[in-house]
Amino acid sequence: MCSGQSQEMCKRSVCEEPLHRINATLGIISRKAGIGGAGLALVLGMGACAQPAAVSAESPERATARVNGLLGIRPSGAACEVTVKLIPSCGAWWGIAPEIFTGRRPGRALERAEGRMGRPADIMHVYHRGPELFPTPEERKIARDPAGRRLLLINWKPSSDRTWAEIAGGALDQRIDRLADYVLKSFPERFFLTVHHEPENDVRAAPGSGMTAEDYSAMFRHVVLRLRQRGVRNAVTVMTYMGAPNWAAEPWFERLYPGDDVVDWVAMDPYADDRVQTFDGLVNKTREEFAGWPGFYRWMQSRFPGKPIMIAEWGVFERRGRPGFKESFFSSVREEMRRYPQIKALVYFDSPRAPRGDTRFDTTPGGLRTFSDLARDPYLRATPVPEQ
Repeated sequence: MCSGQSQEMCKRSVCEEPLHRINATLGIISRKAGIGGAGLALVLGMGACAQPAAVSAESPERATARVNGLLGIRPSGAACEVTVKLIPSCGAWWGIAPEIFTGRRPGRALERAEGRMGRPADIMHVYHRGPELFPTPEERKIARDPAGRRLLLINWKPSSDRTWAEIAGGALDQRIDRLADYVLKSFPERFFLTVHHEPENDVRAAPGSGMTAEDYSAMFRHVVLRLRQRGVRNAVTVMTYMGAPNWAAEPWFERLYPGDDVVDWVAMDPYADDRVQTFDGLVNKTREEFAGWPGFYRWMQSRFPGKPIMIAEWGVFERRGRPGFKESFFSSVREEMRRYPQIKALVYFDSPRAPRGDTRFDTTPGGLRTFSDLARDPYLRATPVPEQ
């Protein structure tokens, strides 16, 4: 990483400068929010790029008020409300991608998952590719269920054979227009839309590949702007990162972002690997080999202070020899989530065959109990899902 530099210069470029920028930005945020710098400052110990401290020392109530101000949330009354960009003024949305890779239909999978966790979901995460039209009739039924309305988080990969540069250049405009017409005719409700999530591991940095970080940014912008030009104004857009330090260390990483005008929420998809023990370790993963990286929540706080954060996928894998790990992890989420007020939605990925293991929440009695307790926590039930 530091070829050709002295050890001291390497340490400065990899460790000190990124953290310096983050702290400087957070200082600006603090002043704009009208609070003392100590309330928001991150204690980022330098040393040999040691892991930074978890969160600020301010109370959860004060942190929530500060973050809501930055997000433009100004409730008109005592009741919890939802902004036009689907940001809840109280707590956070609770969602799920249910029984993925089981072959069950979305409606049945959701019904079973909600029965297991003991409450209806606020968000249903579904996946579409290529020319598929959405929301499907089944997904519309899920969203409009009179027994409990739900928000849809629709994850769309526009193509598997066209490059990002080709899409940005108009190669799929007919497909985008057809989708726009379908949405306009069938689904006026607001929904979350993420376009080709987790782009990091698809980047090919070589110029002319059509799959550079700049190409991704241009593709995302083109798709969103084209949908809007065709009249789709109810799609609340989400930029979804993988949430892994190794990708964040790439020199092109910052260039993935499509721009504030086409991104309403920012999101990450972190999973509890063998080195993650608690919720903080999940949303703020750091690694010794990527010493300048402060963790995704910290980075998003600094980079996107005016954007709500979504945990669009998260999962806890089984651990050999630790049958109680899921139980302890879900307990940590409940204990710690209020310390992260910019996280406005948590969407669990429930699957017996996730790419790296089993993320079902009910593989042990303790895991089921603590997951159900988490799902029913008042913080995750504070704001009702809106009608439109």
